[in-house]
Amino acid sequence: MPELTWPPAHLPASARLFAERGDDAHSSLDRWVAGLWLSRPTLGPWQARQHGSFVALVEAASSSLASMPQQDLVASARRACRRAFMGREMADGGEALALVREAARRALGLLAHPPQVISAWWLVSGRMVELDTGEGKTLTAALAACVGALAGVPTHVVTVNDYLAQRDAQKMSPLFDFFGLSVGVIQGGVPQDQRALQYAKDLSYCTNKDLVFDYLRDRVNSVGAHSLAQLAVRQLHGQVKATEPLRLRGLHFAIVDEADSILIDEARTPLILSAATQGGGDAHAYEQLLVLARTLVLDQHFRLPLPHRQPELTDAGRLHLEQWVADQEGQADFLRLSWVREHYVLQALRALHVFVRDQHYVVADGKVVIVDEFTGRLMPDRSWEQGLHQLVETKEGCALTGQNRTLARLTYQTFFARYLRLAGMSGTLSEVARETAGVFKVRTVRVEPNRPSQRKALPAQLWPDQASKRQAVVAEVQARLAGGQSVLVGTRSVWASEAISQALTQGGVPHQVLNARQNADEADLIGRAGLSGQVTVATNMAGRGTDIPVSPDVVARGGLHVILTEWHESPRIDRQLFGRCARQGEPGSCRAIVALDDEVISRHGGLALKTLKARYGQSHWPPQAIAWLQKASQGAAEKHHAAQRAHTQQSDRQMREQLAFSGAME
Repeated sequence: MPELTWPPAHLPASARLFAERGDDAHSSLDRWVAGLWLSRPTLGPWQARQHGSFVALVEAASSSLASMPQQDLVASARRACRRAFMGREMADGGEALALVREAARRALGLLAHPPQVISAWWLVSGRMVELDTGEGKTLTAALAACVGALAGVPTHVVTVNDYLAQRDAQKMSPLFDFFGLSVGVIQGGVPQDQRALQYAKDLSYCTNKDLVFDYLRDRVNSVGAHSLAQLAVRQLHGQVKATEPLRLRGLHFAIVDEADSILIDEARTPLILSAATQGGGDAHAYEQLLVLARTLVLDQHFRLPLPHRQPELTDAGRLHLEQWVADQEGQADFLRLSWVREHYVLQALRALHVFVRDQHYVVADGKVVIVDEFTGRLMPDRSWEQGLHQLVETKEGCALTGQNRTLARLTYQTFFARYLRLAGMSGTLSEVARETAGVFKVRTVRVEPNRPSQRKALPAQLWPDQASKRQAVVAEVQARLAGGQSVLVGTRSVWASEAISQALTQGGVPHQVLNARQNADEADLIGRAGLSGQVTVATNMAGRGTDIPVSPDVVARGGLHVILTEWHESPRIDRQLFGRCARQGEPGSCRAIVALDDEVISRHGGLALKTLKARYGQSHWPPQAIAWLQKASQGAAEKHHAAQRAHTQQSDRQMREQLAFSGAME
């Protein structure tokens, strides 16, 4: 039998290029140089001519397709898409997308406009595409996914949450049915024994978390005995049961929607696959840990340094712990070892002082449920490790769950770098183009909108505290309602959304709330948010991927008005929220109303905050000072997060090298 090699020798050079990519085999210097080279700016006039030439190719190929029978159209599309995907030649791409575009016109009643066609081709070519919010990324991803699936390549369309995965697959299903393509949907509600069937479809819509955890489950199940040969021997002797069938069938072609959120923002923390142990442990021990942690005094026994706010014990704190354990007379023997004592006390301090109810987690039906900080959604199947989850449960008076035993771990950046061809899109990618180029070896391309934006960005307001900020938000909402606009109020946490809701109720403003606790009618709430007189208070659940239809009477009066009540740690997330208004050339407006005691400002403002407060006091800051404070706070936060991502990647790399040296699998 001939030896199998990858990439196959017969592939053309353009096809071998994407097959030879590695995930992390390059040094930090290699990644830096690659990022600098691939993120270099493209000359605007040259790119505009290139885009114009491609649109002309598509239009020329489309001229004779209107009367083509469906059977002939499908057969031609399969041939053209295979050539376009493997060769990545612009002429082949123009023909393939002209055929798929015609199918979308017939099946969906939607004729893709030039920016959508251009963006779809860049996705097929393996690029990151910055396409403004409201430009129709759902159809764009579907066009590119059709090209990949018709070429016979298993294609994954990756979205940030269950709602978008289900919505986009259902919305685009007539187009896929037109070509006879099967479509899988993988999200939280799909049972494990059904997932392999969903991934076996021609193309699959899935969430980033489900995709990575399914990949980790496949690795654990297939190589848990260190090698397939060892596993087969152990099965032969009846030592283990047969392995589960693999869920995924390889990492071939991925289209990542909201790519900056998944590949950058969520890359700070590795994903850990774990198995819960039986029982919740010793409840009395966790209670003792919290009692001990409450005896520690901030700035005397421990510190919470900004911006991390990760507790650190002082020498006085360590002496206090030793004395406390000694005084217990055998009641806290598990804390006799200093490293055990320090670890669990630090975890208890995190539970008490860092993790905040209705911000980092909620208590629902007597259980502690983590809230995803990026999407604002509940994660009922996730838990913190190393006793932290049980300490939070004890703090809230909930029944204890079992501690988790780590089975496998992986970062998003390591995982997505393993795709043979990786593409992504978002409305906010230019700021992170160098990092995506350095990590994934993928260039970012900017595609201009179909119609010029009419969004009106109003001057930001800065208030001294939360109470005055909430009153300003109420006044802003009342003014916009009087002018006939609908209003979306964006918040960063469940607690903040409910505080704004209470202020609006006291101000006599009818409204609806969308957060992790009140998300049962999410689609209905979003569908009504653009109607006349509607006020919607939402967490980040309404910040990415959501399309709020605005009624004609509201459009005539200025469109949707978006109020940002707290700067996020990245200005890209602010831009995503503002992008809910003024879509596809419609009018709309936005304003930031923030306070000096907001978390981002207080944690990351640093010297800029001290300097500006000394000069301007607590209020009446000029616009230039507010802009400087925003840039300084968010710049410090992003620098900190970039360092976290680099550290996570380095730790992940070192762990795999150590495991490889020892002969163990990941």
